[in-house]
Amino acid sequence: MPKFEEQLESIYASDRHQWREWLAKNHLTYPGVWLVYYKVKSGQPSVRYSEAVQEALCFGWIDSKVKTLDETRYQQIFTPRKPKSVWSKLNKQYIEELIAQNLMTEVGLAKIADAKKDGSWNSLDAIEALTIPIDLQQALETSSSANLNFAAFSNSAKKNILFWIQSAKRPETRLKRVEQTVTSAAQNRNPLSR
Repeated sequence: MPKFEEQLESIYASDRHQWREWLAKNHLTYPGVWLVYYKVKSGQPSVRYSEAVQEALCFGWIDSKVKTLDETRYQQIFTPRKPKSVWSKLNKQYIEELIAQNLMTEVGLAKIADAKKDGSWNSLDAIEALTIPIDLQQALETSSSANLNFAAFSNSAKKNILFWIQSAKRPETRLKRVEQTVTSAAQNRNPLSR
């Protein structure tokens, strides 16, 4: 059986308007789509990434995996947002602008309402604010080198680590990730680096 992403159609939108038209017609019936972009250097008209994301948000969709096609094109998966999926700070900023411009659809607004009810709307707030959870902070304090090194990691590295820890589904998995973070940080390594 082919993977989900292999079953998706590829579409091309020359601009934001064309992408919005496709979403308006298909957002309720398609499980997802690969949106093809032309790189700016190609000279071909193409919807831009930020525009594509904003229009997708209007219809309750979200972007994910990117794949290079050739020197001038790449494609990205867009799918309907799943329940309890997290909302980035940037996407929430886009949402504010889209609401002010009256561009959100009922489906997009319903996804926001659901996210606010189930807590996924705010689930990244602590990560965006670089708030260290108590279990990680206590574990880091057991090793001065781990604590110092972790503090010196870039903000983006810390956010990725915090998300990795937060996204653990089981307490044992979370504990293991906290321990891996402390062990790696003591060696001045990011636990997510391969």
